Amino acid sequence: MRLRPRKSREAYQQPDPLQPRARTTPEFTKEDMRLNKFLSNSGICSRREADEFIAAGLVTVNGEVVTRMGSRVKSTDDIRYDGERLSGEEKVYIIMNKPKDFVTTTDDPHAEQTVLDLIAGKCEQRVYPVGRLDKSTTGVLLITNDGALTDQLTHPSYNRKKIYQVDLDKNLKRSDMERLAKGIELEDGAVHVDEISYVEENEKKIGVEIHSGRNRVIRRMFEHLGYEVKKLDRVYFAGLTKKRLRRGAWRFLTPKEITVLKMGSYE
Repeated sequence: MRLRPRKSREAYQQPDPLQPRARTTPEFTKEDMRLNKFLSNSGICSRREADEFIAAGLVTVNGEVVTRMGSRVKSTDDIRYDGERLSGEEKVYIIMNKPKDFVTTTDDPHAEQTVLDLIAGKCEQRVYPVGRLDKSTTGVLLITNDGALTDQLTHPSYNRKKIYQVDLDKNLKRSDMERLAKGIELEDGAVHVDEISYVEENEKKIGVEIHSGRNRVIRRMFEHLGYEVKKLDRVYFAGLTKKRLRRGAWRFLTPKEITVLKMGSYE
């Protein structure tokens, strides 16, 4: 009878589903790649649609119209669709449960820790946080290299819903809760919350739904009424939550989540 070698303990261990998997090198970083893949990576269309655009003569490479299927290009080529130059970089979308004491600004030379430090070496693309959470605020943060989506989610005219859990230094009076719902006047104009309630009957712990994207608006609203915000945690943003993500953890969005995000088919 033949004996099989005994497996090591490590061989039986399963990978942690919450641990982000290392990305393999995408095609666009190679010496050359198919033109339709380049167009698809740029985010303007699917690969099948890219073939149609190429056949229609809408794509140029270094100033020349290319209509041949299967054409290959280099990342250094000047590739344009309908006159607009494309980067060809694969779009990536990351959700993070931001921890305290990490900043979301990427241009602060004095910042000790940024949220991008948490994904260093795990994402080859150059990505940026969508919007800002101040250093002391925790919770849901979207990180991506999709500039068009970033503009859509952060522009004031879109007013995306955000939900926060706020811990105060003292009980919130019901009269002040009503004032926040009706609207108060801050130095940069009137603002109100859409929904507000106590969390688990704890009058120091408050749930707030708001659409305003003004800087530090939650903290400023409560400070205006004489309260100090001890903790501020964003639990919902643009259809995304921090479910199953411990503080400081992150993951790539699923294709389904990306579709919902781009279509805006969420509350």
